[in-house]
Amino acid sequence: MTKLTPFYYCLVCCIGTIVLSACSLDEEPRDQIPEEEAYKTPQAIYLNTVATLYNYIGGSEDGQGLQGTCRGVYDLQTFGSDEAILPIRGGDWYDDGLWEQMYKHSWTPGHDVVANAWFYLYKVVTQCNRSLEKLESHKDMLTNTTYLQYTAEVRALRAIYYWYLMDLFGAVPIVESTEVSMNQVTQSQRSDVLEFVFNELMEACSYLPMYKSTKHDEYYGRVTYDVAIFVLAKLTLNAEIYADNDWTDQDYPDGKNIMFHIYEGTYNAWEATILLCDLLNYGEYQLESYYPDNFAVRNENSTENIWVIPMDKDLYSNQQQNLFRSWHYRHAAAYGFGGENGSCATLNTLRVFGYFTEKEDPRFTYNYWGGEVYNADYNPVLDRTGDIFTYYPEEVKLDLSGSFYVETAGARMKKYNVDKNATNDGKLMDNDIVLFRYADVLLMRAEAKMRNGENGQDDFNAVRRRSNDIEDDRELTPETLLDERLMELCWEGWRRQDMIRFRKYKSLFEGDEYESPVDESDGHTTVFPIPGDYLDMNHNCIQNKGY
Repeated sequence: MTKLTPFYYCLVCCIGTIVLSACSLDEEPRDQIPEEEAYKTPQAIYLNTVATLYNYIGGSEDGQGLQGTCRGVYDLQTFGSDEAILPIRGGDWYDDGLWEQMYKHSWTPGHDVVANAWFYLYKVVTQCNRSLEKLESHKDMLTNTTYLQYTAEVRALRAIYYWYLMDLFGAVPIVESTEVSMNQVTQSQRSDVLEFVFNELMEACSYLPMYKSTKHDEYYGRVTYDVAIFVLAKLTLNAEIYADNDWTDQDYPDGKNIMFHIYEGTYNAWEATILLCDLLNYGEYQLESYYPDNFAVRNENSTENIWVIPMDKDLYSNQQQNLFRSWHYRHAAAYGFGGENGSCATLNTLRVFGYFTEKEDPRFTYNYWGGEVYNADYNPVLDRTGDIFTYYPEEVKLDLSGSFYVETAGARMKKYNVDKNATNDGKLMDNDIVLFRYADVLLMRAEAKMRNGENGQDDFNAVRRRSNDIEDDRELTPETLLDERLMELCWEGWRRQDMIRFRKYKSLFEGDEYESPVDESDGHTTVFPIPGDYLDMNHNCIQNKGY
């Protein structure tokens, strides 16, 4: 395989053919270099077909990237769940009801965040299709092995984006060619998308490099064998959801009856998940002894992270906006940055962590600011009156207008260590954004064993003991596992998917303030509506039930 060291540095320095602003399926790249220059050598072919696709994983604008930016994929997975909330703070964060709709699950086909996610994901699918076509047209310049390696990487990346589409929207069109016009695209059943994604990843695995994707070398940030195996494990773990073509009829498939062919064997969904997790248990990964090290500045040496969005303020434009979107203005200013005083933990999250009780999980202080606030030098941050600035986690509610705690309610994001040398108001930092990590592998395997009637207690305990520093005898049950996943993986974009898999998504918020305008008893909100703008363009596709 062509060697690029470090991979992302070469990616940034090359003259790419991808433009990040367009969002339709018919997108045409602009600002191209002449084709004879872009594809005259195997390395140039790689840079201008495969490498440029990685410019999309992160982002610097709303709706772009898998994580790090706002109003896109990450927000649907996080603020559509019971994990976090963007409360209305007087004149701040109402945004024409955008976040209230996320909280109440009253989103519509015209919801901005829903539309952003759809068009962003299909934009990358389109670019992957274009890259595959370019590889095909220039394959005579490549050895057969090199051609198979390049196409495997693109197919795997495209499959990952189809996984996100299937997870968020259910039945979606499978588009494999840029020659297909908008009025020709048809919708595929969700189970067909599952089969497509699974088969694409399995076939790609034969040619993907078997190296860690998080090391600062030629494979940094790329889709390697391990990344593909992780996604395959997610597919099989969520197979009961993804194989269900009508998620509103209350008739659910059984994972023990959903079969997957992996290498030379056939396995039910839970057996397949266990096998795939075992494939990642080969010694290259282990739990970091100190949980926050996975999210530290310059966290490339984490033994736990499997796939990340590479961050380097001097090389890449990828941003991490979520940390300071959460912090109060005075808190962020004490670090030299700007805060937006927005997102925070829900009351449910406080309950799960045992906040302010003798059983509070240590990971609360790793992931959240609550109580008195101090700066990087451990000096107290002062409020407008000269007192120590304090967050009040238990005072959070949907609408804080008129509340004494309008600015200070809610436990704030603390997941990533602050890079004191960050630029662009703290958004350009050197902490890689973690997408997949090994702790999740252990929790997936524990869950699959539990669902298959086996004992997953050891994996469950391993994750708990890493942070609790004691032998914790909490019994593995569906309830304790769902809680454990929230405590371990909060702010990482998994909560919505987890709640749906555990059949908890239709009973999210309780209390006097929650008066939902939506009847969720049929489960239709477990997928988002297909954006109305897309349906206006393509009359072959129909809207998801309930919208």
